[in-house]
Amino acid sequence: MTLDRFYPIFDEPGWLARMLPLGVRLVQLRIKDKPENELRSSIAQARDLCRKHGAVLVVNDYWKIAIELGCDWIHLGQEDLDTADIPAIRRAGIRIGVSTHDHAELERGLSVAPDYIALGPIYPTILKKMKWHEQGLDKLGEWRGLTGKIPLVGIGGMTISRAAGVFAAGADIVSAVTDITLDKDPEEKVRQWIAATR
Repeated sequence: MTLDRFYPIFDEPGWLARMLPLGVRLVQLRIKDKPENELRSSIAQARDLCRKHGAVLVVNDYWKIAIELGCDWIHLGQEDLDTADIPAIRRAGIRIGVSTHDHAELERGLSVAPDYIALGPIYPTILKKMKWHEQGLDKLGEWRGLTGKIPLVGIGGMTISRAAGVFAAGADIVSAVTDITLDKDPEEKVRQWIAATR
C-alpha cells in the first residue's frame, strides 16, 4: 500500500470533517487527555469519516480502542512501545507507524517491523516541548539509508516551503500540524499542501 505524501495531524474529528472533502488521503487523529468514552466516540467518528472519503486513518496511541473499532493503522511513540501488545495489534491486521528521534529509538522501532518510521522534529516545533532539538535534513538523509524501503515521515516545523527539501533529503511523506491548524484559513492551507505534494 502506498501512503499519500501529505500527512496532516488533527486533534478531533471535526477537523477531519472539514479537511477530508478537500482531498486529504492520509490523516492522523492525535487526541490527548480525554475520557475513554470520548476517545472511543471520536475515533469511531474519524474512522467513519475516513471510510466515507476513502482516506487512511492513523490512530495515535490508543491501540486497544483501534483494535476494538476495527481501525487499520496506529501510530506509536516510544513510550507507547513500552506497553503496546504488538502481536495482538498484528493479529488484528493493523499497520504500525513509529516515532523515532535517535539511533536507539530507530533500532527499537525497526524491531517491530513498522509500516512507516517517523523522524522529528526536522525543524523547531511549537507543538510540544521535546528534549530533542531540530534533527535537520542531514539526519533525515541518514535515516533514509537506515530504513531501507520502509516509508519515512518527516515531521516537526513543517511548512509548504520546506516540504521540497524534506522530500529531497529522503522523506516519502511530510506531516504537518500547526502550519494548518494555526492558519487563518486552514482549508486553503490544506489545498496548498495537497497541490505542493502531489
